[in-house]
Amino acid sequence: MLRITLAQMRRSAGRLAAAGVAIVIGTAFVAATLLASGVITRMTYDSVAAQYGDADLVVGATQDAPLDVDALAATDGVAAVAPVTAIYAELTDGARSVYQSVVPTADDRLMPLEVTAGAMPSAAGEIALPADVADRLGVTLGDTVDVGRDVVGDDGSWRQVTETPAVVGLLDDPFGAYARTGGAAVVDAATYTTWQTEARGEPVAVTEAAVVVADGTDVTAAQSALAGTVGGATSTDSAPWVVTTDERAAESAAELTGGQDLMFLVFVLTFAAVALVVAGLVITNTFQVLVAQRARTLALLRCVGADKAQVGRSVLTEAAILGLVASVAGVLLGTALGQTALWVAHALDVPVPLPGAVALTWQVVVVPVLVGTVVTVGAALVPARVATRVAPLAALRPADSPSTSRRAGKVRLVLSLLTAAVGFGLLAAGAALGTVWQEPTLGLLAGIAGGALSFVGVAVGAVFWLPRVAAAAGRLVAASGPTARLAAANTLRNPRRTATTSTALLIGVTLVAMMTTGAASARTSLTAALDEQFPVDVMVTSTASDADGEQEALSGELRADVAAVDGVRATTDVSEILVRATSGAGSAATWLPLTAIDPAGGAEVLNAPDVLADLEPGTVLLGEVQAQDLALGTGDSVELTDTDGAVTVTVAVGASGDTSYLTTDDLAALSSDASVTGMYLALDDGVDAASAVGAIQDVVADSGESAQVTGVASQRALFDQVIDTMLGIVVGLLAVAVVIALIGVANTLSLSVIERRRESATLRAIGLSKAQLRGMLAIEGLLIAGVGAVLGVVLGLVYGWAGAGAALGIMGDVSLSVPWLEITLVLVVALVAGLVASVAPARTALKASPVEALATE
Repeated sequence: MLRITLAQMRRSAGRLAAAGVAIVIGTAFVAATLLASGVITRMTYDSVAAQYGDADLVVGATQDAPLDVDALAATDGVAAVAPVTAIYAELTDGARSVYQSVVPTADDRLMPLEVTAGAMPSAAGEIALPADVADRLGVTLGDTVDVGRDVVGDDGSWRQVTETPAVVGLLDDPFGAYARTGGAAVVDAATYTTWQTEARGEPVAVTEAAVVVADGTDVTAAQSALAGTVGGATSTDSAPWVVTTDERAAESAAELTGGQDLMFLVFVLTFAAVALVVAGLVITNTFQVLVAQRARTLALLRCVGADKAQVGRSVLTEAAILGLVASVAGVLLGTALGQTALWVAHALDVPVPLPGAVALTWQVVVVPVLVGTVVTVGAALVPARVATRVAPLAALRPADSPSTSRRAGKVRLVLSLLTAAVGFGLLAAGAALGTVWQEPTLGLLAGIAGGALSFVGVAVGAVFWLPRVAAAAGRLVAASGPTARLAAANTLRNPRRTATTSTALLIGVTLVAMMTTGAASARTSLTAALDEQFPVDVMVTSTASDADGEQEALSGELRADVAAVDGVRATTDVSEILVRATSGAGSAATWLPLTAIDPAGGAEVLNAPDVLADLEPGTVLLGEVQAQDLALGTGDSVELTDTDGAVTVTVAVGASGDTSYLTTDDLAALSSDASVTGMYLALDDGVDAASAVGAIQDVVADSGESAQVTGVASQRALFDQVIDTMLGIVVGLLAVAVVIALIGVANTLSLSVIERRRESATLRAIGLSKAQLRGMLAIEGLLIAGVGAVLGVVLGLVYGWAGAGAALGIMGDVSLSVPWLEITLVLVVALVAGLVASVAPARTALKASPVEALATE
């Protein structure tokens, strides 16, 4: 039977090729998805962990029990240790000055900065600067730069001293480790320790350090040894702790995304499963027609002694061979596509850290091959069962296709309705769990289960309703002539064939619409999360102090110059003050830092303007941290006291964060000489954040005033780029799903034409012209594709919105977006695909003369 099966496969190679291509693309989708998951994870971790360089481990502790860096370095298996720390200093050359973060030199693997010219500092009196900072100051290699820093005396008084190190190197920050501060200058470790200690008046506690393991040393063994040194654990559940860099990055990424960093992988793997269902439909149709065409061959085999089991096994063996070969080809294709995508990204110099090559794991190879083979064999089960029913007497008469006359049963109708109802109920429950009850894990599980069940119900029941919908749409075009009426009638004459053909595209379009809708909603929700994480694009803060240690004001001229910088959309002035807060009679006063801001001006510059919704005269808006420290809640009263006066205000607790706000009106009542010590700036949409921050730094540097520019917009832009790249990878995978859907439409329509060859010949014999036959098939293809596409878009919107609600609810309010451009494009492509899919079948139907076609079995 094996030799007979292989011979039959060779004779049917053309028809099996279409089914094989569907499996190749389906398994390539799965392989590419798994590879993309690895790339996305690696990219996200590298972005978050950039500050640790190429460290193997990260050690953490608390301020009360800090780390002993020397003890860490002396631990067995440790090659290098570097504290994760930074200080700030004012860099000046002539009339230009820049407030810049400064970090110490470290082992090459622990330094995230790259030298673009010169070298790293190796002794006192040397400094390396970010290349853009050197340009801003107008210095080059070999020049000196004034470094102003604070020194605290033994009596607690402080003074500012100036160093004049020589510039020995220019630096680049390729992964954005110090994007928030516009890069970092570097001095040698001994100089850094001296500056840091003198700025605090005492040695500074080290609470986090990056560690490189010696060559040949097992990382796990070194981790255990370090845990013994610090007396901690190998997880961050309690301090001190020792974890791998990836574990630390995963924890930081989870803090940023609300623990939803796996949602893209879950989404796309779900889509890959749906794409394989499309491939399964193509395979089922292929084998059904092959079994029908081989009816006489199968009957002859029964006549010469083959039993039912052997006949059924021959069909399943054929499917297994096809599935295995196509799945292996799919893994190779998916790997090639993944690697090509990385090469293209590197060639385009995508500004996010990407690995140089895809990581081939056993899951990437085994899972797609196993899934592809199982799907192929599973799709052939029904045709194999049909093959076992072929009687030996069928060898003496022609056999019709098994799908042309069977009618769908009531049991199928009831089951499809129940499955769809339960599925949509679970889908709604998943969305509610994610948005209302803030249970994203349960919500996502319920959503996936509900989506799968409801779609199975829709697909299984499609034979009952989809042909009628297509026929109703056909009546809209039937008035154009007899060809259109024949096409519309054909959609009802064989409901199984119509349902199968349209369902293939229905699944594909649903997949695309669901992903684009989910991606659009996710993008909107993640943007809102970033707005909360980075509430202000740029901050300019005075760093000068008067003789009494009070922070000096920013001049009106500087504020006007900053506001005039290209790319700055709006600005508002702020004042930073420190007041005493008393929550009630007999309670102790607590120092409370406040930011005085005009609520209307703040609403214009804050990325999340609702933060100031409760701020009004007579109210202090406390951050959650301050409210907890003061044991205050919304509606409580608190007395604020400064040197010039006191005011009693009502407490409102902010949604999140640790910044507390007061109105400028209440500030005037507290302090008669309060000055503007800072500015909040909002940048224009679409402006290059790094360039805009650089221009603001140039203005500040030229002013001669001591001020710090904090460009959080640059770091926010980096995260935006990471998100955009992740969504770009997902959208790229959608192209694979579209190809699957188009192959499904073309293949099933081709098979239906083969089944109707006699019918087409009869129409030709009674006068239907070749052009009219082509037109009939084209209209039929357009009707079936159009109906499948429109219904797919509707289902895709429902699934995309429900999935976004289930997965993204924990991040805040979910905006349910409609990607109009993508949906319109999908509909146009579907209609064109339906038209194109009719071309090859029409050519097949017209090859033979009507007499020859009527003579064919």
